[in-house]
This record gives sequence, structure tokens and C-alpha cells, in this order.
Amino acid sequence: MTLKLENVSKRFGSTIAIDHLSIEIPEKEMVGFLGGNGAGKTTTFRMILGLLDMTEGAITWNDAPIGYDRSDLIGYLPEERGLYPKQKVWEQLVYLAKLRGMNKRTALTELEGWLQRFDVPEYKNKKVEELSKGNQQKIQFISAVIHKPNLLILDEPFSGLDPINVELMKQAVVDLKNEGTSIVFSSHRMDHVEELCNHLCILHEGKPVVHGKLKDIKRSFGKKKVIVHADFPLEFLKQYAGVRQYKSVMEGCELQIENEAVAEDIFTDLNGKGFVRKFELEEPSLNDIFIEKAGASYE
Repeated sequence: MTLKLENVSKRFGSTIAIDHLSIEIPEKEMVGFLGGNGAGKTTTFRMILGLLDMTEGAITWNDAPIGYDRSDLIGYLPEERGLYPKQKVWEQLVYLAKLRGMNKRTALTELEGWLQRFDVPEYKNKKVEELSKGNQQKIQFISAVIHKPNLLILDEPFSGLDPINVELMKQAVVDLKNEGTSIVFSSHRMDHVEELCNHLCILHEGKPVVHGKLKDIKRSFGKKKVIVHADFPLEFLKQYAGVRQYKSVMEGCELQIENEAVAEDIFTDLNGKGFVRKFELEEPSLNDIFIEKAGASYE
């Protein structure tokens, strides 16, 4: 079961929101979908869901068209939450499950299982407005997965959660992936994307500027981050040939360099200037890659 977007474009008048996007999301894989505000992430999600018509291209699931009429296949957790505050938890989740083809008994069984898993079984008969923001987020997540979708789209799924509940939900997402669910995951937290996703797509102004396996992307990017801790001033490295960015830290500095050869030159020039406690050439972080490819930090 594979989701494919082939040369998908979306225009709003003269504005191009998505420009020839091609991406494949295979079964049991999680793809990190990144981009700044206005990059086209939400527009892409809405086209997959059939809420927006694409201008050109094709979106298929298992080589067949997918859209609003196949909403039983898809679970969607939007960034803007949409639960009914005055309605009881079980009433609205069963209602939403029935819209996706489940019967009431099966929906209640699934609901009770998820409430137990998230340590909130007592919330079944509460109104949503009576719950904390974090617990409302748990209920919203359950609404996206209760019907056991083949494809799950998660837009900022961990917002509003404390660290304990983030771990609880992360494990739920991993388990769903291992059970065969294909997952598209969008987050402003780069560390979550690096931990959970083995594929990545970075959108910039509607175009995919990075796409592929995360480990391959990091390898092709090269090691361009140097950490130096020393007992002597390092400010001379600010003007060093090949140093793109200098950041002072308590123990020394962090550098962004053009290539690994620059690190060799710096290491040689540090020799004899004093005691160097640490000199480390690091694999690039996802934020480093985003800055280089999309031109800005995602934090």
C-alpha cells in the first residue's frame, strides 16, 4: 500500500502554492514533512484528503485514485484542533468513527482501548471542554486513529503535551507504523522528526528542495559542523576562510564550515595555541540541513 504524489501542483489564481511535487510514502514508513509557514504543507495534506482539488498531477493510493470518497482509509490530525467542546468524549468519537464506516460497538471497544493506553479511562463521559489542553490533544489523536486508517497524516501531533505524554504518544505512533500504517508527520520539532522518520521531504515555496532517506540526505550533506572547546580565545575563527557561521558557547565555539577540508585546516592552525579540550566534526542536524536548503531556521 503506497501513497504517491506525481507532479502535483496547486495554483490559487496567479499564486503557485505547490509546484510539481512528487513523493512516495511506502507501507510501514513514516515521512517527515517540513517547511516554513507558507511552504505548502497544509495545502498538500488537503489535496491528499480530497478537500482541495489539485491543479495538475495525480495522487494515488495503491495505484488507485484517492480523495474525499476514500476518507475511511485516512486518519488526519490537523494542526487546528476541531473537537466539539460541549459534547462528551465517547459521543463525538463514536460519531466520527461511524462516519468512517465503523459500528457503535466496535468504535466503543476501540475507544476504551485507547483511553486505557493513554491513562485516561475516566474521560469517557466527560465533555471535551472539561479536559486540559494536553488531554484534549489525546482525544483528538484517538479521533484520527480509531477507525484503523491505512494512511495517517499528523500535523503537529505533540503540541500542548508535557514530556511524559509526548513519549506516550510517540510510542503509539511507532506502533501504528510497525503495524503497517503509512504515516506523514509534520512538526516544528526537528528532534522528533529525526527520531521518528526515516524519510524526509522539505518544502520551500511549494517545491521539494530535499527529498529522500534521512541517512542518505545527511551523508550527502557532509559533516559541516565543528565544535571546539579550548582554554584560549577562538574569535579569530570568525574570519577564517571557509567558516560560514561562528557561534560562541561557554566552553568555546560552534562553527558551520563549507566542507570537511576546512576542519582539517582549523585543526592544524589550533596546534600550538594552547590546550584544546574538544575538537569534534559532527554529522549535520536536521536544523542545519533545513537552514542550508530552505534559507532559515525552523525553530
